[in-house]
Amino acid sequence: MAQLKITLAHSATHRLPKQRKIVESLGLHRINSTVVKPDNEAVRGALFKIAHLVKVEQVK
Repeated sequence: MAQLKITLAHSATHRLPKQRKIVESLGLHRINSTVVKPDNEAVRGALFKIAHLVKVEQVK
């Protein structure tokens, strides 16, 4: 199964509370912090809501 490498590119402070919760639930804390998550519908949905804050790469 494919994996997604998610990097926080912009700060989540001064964003909507819902967006801050999504960033926190993905395990991202500071700018340039990176996590690897499975490529599934739940993660894709979360990324869609915070696409303007993150960079996403596909990892094999």
